[in-house]
Parts: sequence; structure tokens; C-alpha cells
Amino acid sequence: MGLNYKDNGDGGQNSGDDLQKRQQAIGERIEKEGQVLLDQNGKKHKIHLLSIIGEIEGHEIASPQTKTTKYEHILPSLAAIEDSDDIDGILVLLNTVGGDVEAGLAIAEMIASLTKPTVSLVLGGSHSIGVPLAVSTDYSFIVKTGTMLVHPVRMNGTIIGVPQTYDYFKKIQDRIVGFIADHSRISAKRIEALMMETGMLTKDVGSILVGERAVEEGLIDEIGGISQALSKLHSMVDKSVCTF
Repeated sequence: MGLNYKDNGDGGQNSGDDLQKRQQAIGERIEKEGQVLLDQNGKKHKIHLLSIIGEIEGHEIASPQTKTTKYEHILPSLAAIEDSDDIDGILVLLNTVGGDVEAGLAIAEMIASLTKPTVSLVLGGSHSIGVPLAVSTDYSFIVKTGTMLVHPVRMNGTIIGVPQTYDYFKKIQDRIVGFIADHSRISAKRIEALMMETGMLTKDVGSILVGERAVEEGLIDEIGGISQALSKLHSMVDKSVCTF
């Protein structure tokens, strides 16, 4: 989206109005969907910024007090991005406690299947189903203080105590483990070992990986912040353009 800064004989009033309208539109989209187009860089790349914040909301609506990322917003946006010639790459910002497994995996699979260059950046934390989301991109970053919580599948509500229930849990967990192993440098066996760790969490089983540890384990590619993530994405876009 270009801005006209030419002198129209009105003292720059029109250009000022255009800038104000653009900033207002950006603010409204950020507030509503946590998404914005980054197109003011020197390389003239158009980068779609996708934020996955709070709880991943699935088929059930979370309470009004809970900050959520709604999969019914994310999936159509990703489809539109893939179909658009105007978008060069995608930057995914993550600060999530996890949430609905089906919704989280759906978003992760969608991101992983995109042909556009993609980079993720874990800020604060990317816990539970946020782990597959963090590794679904072509390259991943985590800030030094960022955390990733790996734990077994849980379920809320009434659970029937029969073998079929536990088999179902295992199948869900295998899907998550398989996806993570396929899109990162960590093995499925090591993921399961981290999930079943008993010495780290006081009231649960699982592992908390902070910054460097997430990189050492092979979940995340590199330590870095927003400048490193954008720089990497710009270089990936340049290479993809050269390829074609």
C-alpha cells in the first residue's frame, strides 16, 4: 500500500489524511485479528505479520476474560495469503499458553504447507500446542527468556475410564509428537522423554525449555529477536525470488 507524499497544493493535507487513515486501518486490524502487513522496509518486501497470542480457541468459545487466537480467523487468512501474489513472506509471533489441540494442529499444518517463506519468533512462551505452532515455519527463533512447555496430552471434563480412552489419548499425542519431530531437529523419542519428565514441574509431568535449552534440544533453530527474525525472513524472500 503506497502513500502519496506529492504536494497537491493543499499544504500536504491529503497526504496527512492518507497516513492517518492507513494508521487507523492498521490499528483496527491489529486490535481485531492481531495481523498487519509490514511493507515499509527498504527491500520493498510485503511481510504478513501473524500473531498467535493467549489461548488457542477451538470449537468451544473461551470466557470473555481470556485473550484468545481464533482458528476461524487464522485459517482463512492463511489461505488468502497463499493465494495472493502480493505477500512475499510470513512472520509468526508466538506468546501462547496453548489450548485446543485440533485447532492448534490445524493452524500448524496450514502454516507448514504454505509455499511462502515463513519464520516464527517465540516471545514470552509457546507452551503445549504452541510447540507445534513454533516449529511449523521454515525457520524458528526464540528470545533468550522465552519458554516452551512440553507435556502429555490433557483433557478437560468427564473422562470414561476405559482402555479406549487411553488409546485415544495416545493417538492424539502421537500426532503432536510426529508433527514436532517432522518439522524440527528433535527426535520423537526425545520429545516423549521430555513430556514424561517428573523432576521439573511440581504438580505435573513435563519439561520447561528456556531459550538456549530449546535450541540445544533441537526444537528451535536459533536465539534471536524481532530484528534477527525479520532479517532472516527478508533473506529467505530474496532467495525464493531468485529461485523463480
